[in-house]
Amino acid sequence: MKEEEIKVERKVFKAPVWRLKNPFRLYILDLYILRKFLGTFFLATILFLAIIAMFDVTEKLDAFLTAPLEETVFDYFLSFLPYFALQLSPLFVFISVIFFTTKMASNSEIIAILSSGVSFHRLLRPYMIGAAVIAGMTFVADNYLVPPTNQKRIDYTNKYVRNKKVEQNTNIQLKISPDVVAYFGRFEDRNKTGYRFSLYEFEGKRLVSRTTAQTARYDTTRMYHWILSDYMIRSFHGMDETIVHGRTIDTIIPFEPRDFMISANDEETLTTPQLTEYINKQKMRGVANIKAFEIEKESRIASIAAAFILTLIGMSLSSRKVKGGMGLNIGIGLALSFSYILFSTVTSSFAVSGATTPFIAMEIPNVIYMIIGFFLYYRASKY
Repeated sequence: MKEEEIKVERKVFKAPVWRLKNPFRLYILDLYILRKFLGTFFLATILFLAIIAMFDVTEKLDAFLTAPLEETVFDYFLSFLPYFALQLSPLFVFISVIFFTTKMASNSEIIAILSSGVSFHRLLRPYMIGAAVIAGMTFVADNYLVPPTNQKRIDYTNKYVRNKKVEQNTNIQLKISPDVVAYFGRFEDRNKTGYRFSLYEFEGKRLVSRTTAQTARYDTTRMYHWILSDYMIRSFHGMDETIVHGRTIDTIIPFEPRDFMISANDEETLTTPQLTEYINKQKMRGVANIKAFEIEKESRIASIAAAFILTLIGMSLSSRKVKGGMGLNIGIGLALSFSYILFSTVTSSFAVSGATTPFIAMEIPNVIYMIIGFFLYYRASKY
């Protein structure tokens, strides 16, 4: 019997490369990851806010027992919870990405997706879409929706917890316009009244008018409306001088108490357009203590990039199986996200001290963590 040689032709199976036919279309893979991302994000936000609210109730229990329940619920907590959700949004994004991606990796879903021909770069697409959705919601809420509600929360804490509102100030000098300067010896916010008021008007370096009054009361019902009592107006025309005096006079002077009575957290009550207008106006008037307003504005802009950066880091860290499993990834995620928030707080002090501008101070964490994110992403894509 002759032995027949049997030749076996070996064929190497190559998975088809997964390409986008329509780059703007959301495929089943995109929707699957996007649903997990956003669902986990909102669930994590609700759970963490519940824990934060419990700690806050414990800390402020005496105030909550003193204040009416209606004010506590509607004035405080309806503002407190959205405010903290925005402040900790980077943390929630990072934990969400770490949690559901680690679970997918543990179930070998990531391996199956990559084995089917989907590249690691393509896998990142639904993550970035989810980050864009969260960044968009955060931007609208942080810049326009939440700041007006913060006023009720701040008023509540000033009334029942600890009063941080500036009630009075002395020796106030304010540049109203390039040629007009106002001065108060003392101003009391309680009755919106200033004492020993003076108003100087210049033409170049020459004084042309000086108005003085024993009191100047701000009429809150009308914008820029001041009532001067026991006033005297001196006008200078070369060597001549005209004096007008009287008991009371209603006048329009384009400034208001909030321009110089600046309390802690006032910047949190202004929308971003209002912040921009306020900062520009205060700079023109020569007011020095507006760093908090500039930092607040820049932090709102910087928080948009944080969603993308932390999503990139989280996806790169948790897309592969590790021996420690989900616990190790979540631990690393918590450490990195808390370090990001802490680092942002530290760099903001650079702007307060004048070591750098608010823009640079708030972008330093983004630049550093973006470099970390690209490094981790490059390493993860090579596995």
